[in-house]
Amino acid sequence: MFVVTKDMTITDVLMLDDGLIPIFFEHGLYCIGCMMASGETIEEACMVHGMDLDDLLETINVYLNGA
Repeated sequence: MFVVTKDMTITDVLMLDDGLIPIFFEHGLYCIGCMMASGETIEEACMVHGMDLDDLLETINVYLNGA
């Protein structure tokens, strides 16, 4: 089982599976092409954009682990 954590950068997570792009969009994070995506953690992006970190991580991990 693979687990994405809040300390991973957006770019690192997207490199795992580009099918995650719609998940980021659904959660209001359109940082995919942003320069910050390679240096900003998921936690930082959620804080800046006022998003629910736990909900995003749960959705990503469910997707990646096929549950």
